[in-house]
Amino acid sequence: MTNPMPTDHSSAPVLEALAAYHEAGDVPFTPPGHKQTRGADRRVLEVLGPAVFRGDVLATSGLDDRLSRNRVLERAEHLMADAVRAEHTFFSTCGSSLSVKAAMLSVAGPHEKLLVGRDAHKSVVSGLILSGIRPVWIDPRWDTERGLAHAPGPEAYEAALEQHPDAMGALITSPTPYGTCADLDGVVASCHRRGLPVIVDEAWGAHLPFHPDLPSWAMDAGADVCVTSVHKMGGGLEQGSVFHLQGDHVDPERLSSRADLLGTTSPNVLLYAGMDGWRRQMVEQGHRLLGAALELAEQVRTELAAVPGLHVHGRADFTGPDKADDLDPLPVFVDLAQLGISGYQAADWLRSEHSIDVHLGDHRRVGAQLTYADDAGTAGVLVSALTELASRAPEFDPPREVHVPTGDRLRMEQAMLPRDAYFGAVEDVPAHAAAGRIAAEMVTPYPPGIPAALPGERLTEDVLAYLRSGVDAGMNLPDATDPSLGTVRVVAE
Repeated sequence: MTNPMPTDHSSAPVLEALAAYHEAGDVPFTPPGHKQTRGADRRVLEVLGPAVFRGDVLATSGLDDRLSRNRVLERAEHLMADAVRAEHTFFSTCGSSLSVKAAMLSVAGPHEKLLVGRDAHKSVVSGLILSGIRPVWIDPRWDTERGLAHAPGPEAYEAALEQHPDAMGALITSPTPYGTCADLDGVVASCHRRGLPVIVDEAWGAHLPFHPDLPSWAMDAGADVCVTSVHKMGGGLEQGSVFHLQGDHVDPERLSSRADLLGTTSPNVLLYAGMDGWRRQMVEQGHRLLGAALELAEQVRTELAAVPGLHVHGRADFTGPDKADDLDPLPVFVDLAQLGISGYQAADWLRSEHSIDVHLGDHRRVGAQLTYADDAGTAGVLVSALTELASRAPEFDPPREVHVPTGDRLRMEQAMLPRDAYFGAVEDVPAHAAAGRIAAEMVTPYPPGIPAALPGERLTEDVLAYLRSGVDAGMNLPDATDPSLGTVRVVAE
């Protein structure tokens, strides 16, 4: 029997092991081939700096010995689980795109049913394609006035469970990329009454466990598996992801095995270190840091709301009957409809004129993601730029109209399994002739990365008109075979 793990949150096992590696002066005859900066090109070092290469060591026979006897990663994962009140935590260096696939595969297998909110990220659809899982799509709550979707409510999952008693579990996305949060308690209650697990894609919610004024999160709602991108709203490096587990609906060994099946055998220790150090920071300082971020976000919202032509979305817009259950106030979304410009135009202008990169731009909005790392200086830059944008809006060309259909007309028939449509015989047809054909690819406006069409869905003129007009207006479709949408890849007839 192993000794119980300590829960000293002043410790950061990965960072401490990395420091010990350098102090010992280990001489590696292993990958990575740059050998602790010695082989790195000077021009690369001038951009990246030597610290990146010095932190790039093997996880075993480097950070830990060949049998991982120091349990470095295991101790770091244990501390993360304790910090967020989960029973188990697994680190991933392949992003939540991998973590959510591992979670799905731990719940359902080929041809088995999984209830999935249709507002799922493309990584979930990729998981369906790879696994052969049969999705039972749950319709989001559609806000016709504002042209956006919120996560499905418990009543939609309850109805689907009644119609599909053979479903193996459910997956829901919360928060959405717009910061809106689902009624997780209700969804979990419906599933657990039937002994079924719930997966929450909480990629945008890494910060939620660390301040009481933020929306409640998956583990507190009783969800079984929660997938979180530490790099999104936390302080980890890109691709740093964790998935948390509790309860007895999902076997931890099964989940670990599925993650091992998909993950890399060469994990980047820098990503482990970033997650480990961020956990320590949140436990020790998270309440203060996030409290300051919430105050700053409220100040930004107030200042932007006073600018003529800007409408700042808040609880009144996003929460209530048939909308979201709660709202994370840190992502700030500004509706530009009164200015007569699109979010695509605004995003391009903000980057070119003020070197500001916004989190999201759509047919009528821009979104700015505030975190605990922002301060009065960065907030001031944002407010100043958006204020100038409002004053200069009359100089913009009229935006191309995007034909956004209502939620019911966005939904299409799932005529084939995603896997069968994707891997079957395909052909490319002109987009104007694609209505009625079965899609063989994902067509995903990015960001936020939610497919408008996915393999196996029968394409409709409404959705095709939305996508064609969106491309004309500036929408980005990076995963389509033809990003200009002159053609669409469909199942061959």
